[in-house]
Amino acid sequence: MSGIWTSEKIRLRGVEPEDWEGFRALAQNTVDVRNADLVEPPRSDESFRSWTAERAGRPPGGEAFRLVVEVLADGAFAGSVTVGETDSRAGRFKTGIEITRDHRRRGYAAEATELILTYMFAEQRYNKCEVEVYAFNDASLALYHKLGFVEEGRLRRHEFFAGSYHDVALLGITAAEYWATHQLPSVR
Repeated sequence: MSGIWTSEKIRLRGVEPEDWEGFRALAQNTVDVRNADLVEPPRSDESFRSWTAERAGRPPGGEAFRLVVEVLADGAFAGSVTVGETDSRAGRFKTGIEITRDHRRRGYAAEATELILTYMFAEQRYNKCEVEVYAFNDASLALYHKLGFVEEGRLRRHEFFAGSYHDVALLGITAAEYWATHQLPSVR
């Protein structure tokens, strides 16, 4: 299997209604949720089913979208990657990634992020990708640095949770920086 949505170990695909259990798994560990976003009260299974079904019914693409990270070897749900806060005038977008606990440290997050960067830079004509990472999230900071993102600033004491304020690191990569270490997709 080849194409812009497939890498060595994973493929990105649209959300399907049956993915609700995978999204529930992503939300079950407080530390994981806090690393990616903010902790919310527990949700019912029905809430996850309806949330996932609504996303599965959305048309593909657009200014904001979410794709499932699927393991090629066994078709397992490994997480999701998002694109949002697009600014077509300035050529910027933001991305984020969540990988389930049992699929971490296998290169899936790096491959999924590279697929998104290739799509947004080569097919959608964006010039820069930005990410916001909580400064204590060492794994995500290491991932983005490994991919060539540069820390551009820090929002000090920007978010409050777990009883205190936390910094947010701002990182970015330009299309030129990305293409300096990656090959453009083939038209054949």
